[in-house]
Amino acid sequence: MKRLLLLAIAFVAVGALQAQQDNGGISAEMLNAIRQGQSNTLSEKAARNALALNPIAELATNADNLAMIDTNFSHRVKTKGITDQHQSGRCWLFTGLNVLRAKMIDQYNLPSLEFSQNYLFFYDQLEKCNLFLQAVIDTKHLDMEDRQVEWLFKNPLSDGGQFTGVSNLVMKYGVVPAEVMPENYQSNNTAQVSNLLKLKLREYGLKLRDQRNRRATIDLKTEMLTEIYSMLVRAYGVPPTEFEWTMRNKDGEVVSTKLYTPQSFYKEYFGDIDLENDFVMVMNDPSREYHKVYEIEYDRHVYDGDNWVYLNLPIEEVKALAIASIKDNTAMYFSCDVGKYLLSKKGTLDIRNFDYEALMGVEFPMNKEERVRTFASGSSHAMTLIAVDLDEEGNPKKWMVENSWGPTSGWQGNLIMTDEWFEEYMFRVVVDKKYIPEETLKLLDQKPTMLPSWDPMFAYEE
Repeated sequence: MKRLLLLAIAFVAVGALQAQQDNGGISAEMLNAIRQGQSNTLSEKAARNALALNPIAELATNADNLAMIDTNFSHRVKTKGITDQHQSGRCWLFTGLNVLRAKMIDQYNLPSLEFSQNYLFFYDQLEKCNLFLQAVIDTKHLDMEDRQVEWLFKNPLSDGGQFTGVSNLVMKYGVVPAEVMPENYQSNNTAQVSNLLKLKLREYGLKLRDQRNRRATIDLKTEMLTEIYSMLVRAYGVPPTEFEWTMRNKDGEVVSTKLYTPQSFYKEYFGDIDLENDFVMVMNDPSREYHKVYEIEYDRHVYDGDNWVYLNLPIEEVKALAIASIKDNTAMYFSCDVGKYLLSKKGTLDIRNFDYEALMGVEFPMNKEERVRTFASGSSHAMTLIAVDLDEEGNPKKWMVENSWGPTSGWQGNLIMTDEWFEEYMFRVVVDKKYIPEETLKLLDQKPTMLPSWDPMFAYEE
């Protein structure tokens, strides 16, 4: 029966080809051939009726896969609490700080802890504004129609980001506990402030391109950043330069009360962790050559910081690094295409969650490489990788990430992914160098291949 259907489709295709207009448009004959290829069975009509009144995701939910996945994990990093980024694109920042807080909670036996995302986001926005303005200065010898200049003015600012932003910002500005600079409405809802900043930056960019005197250009940029700083203070508050903080143990007893700067706080509790030099971002992008290092131009948060540099590895090698880190109770920055096959009410990422093929009557056969090359898939969200479940042979069956969508989302604020989903939709993980084999580390000695800033595979994670 299936063979006869394929033959019928083939005949329709041939007829359509013969009827196609010379200019490539749909002729009346082609349209008629297309119509003849449609079936009108009872199941087809049932599908049309259902789609007319219901969301596709609900109709495609696989009834055979509704049972909750086993929530036991053979190896899990010790963590406490779930954060909430609300209506903002700061997943990258929450993820990076969640990696640090898990380590501090475990090391000092704390009842809870959260770092101020608002504090570092303030400086993230200031630094990105400077990055744009200086990039405009650097490229003002180019025409406005040049693709690099065009990209800059299209993308002057974002609240999204990636691990390079975490590493550069933390090492430059330190960290503070959440209560020292708490969240407010604007930090939880960043779109409006971001739009106003982008409007101002585009205005500033045009003025800088018209300025020819180098000294005057620097002075003008300083004036612009002073206005930007004022806007950020109004929106997010004044970032502290000094604060007092009391540490309490799990029983609520005072351990110490000290006066800190954000930098001294980081040095005291994380002084042995160099986020800029001790970690490697590894990627699984089958559309590009493996065991090669890549760098993305202008893809950074701080002008005088680091471009995004990563090592592209086969998925099995990425898994091995992640497993080694989890076994040693070390959480990781992790990013993926979270919107694919996510069943929110269960908190699972599983390619069997939805059966779109049965609902729509067509197949979706593209593999990961093909989806990447055709822009059908890419990293969209960062979370904290905290658990893996291994079988008796040491092979992963499933993984778990701590998310930043609040404690009532997913499974207790976490998302559980099957290993098959991990292979198909995981893209990046940041690993401490101590878990990376020596022969793999040597690959970092090669000169990175520079990729353009507009490469869609490297959009900010939100």
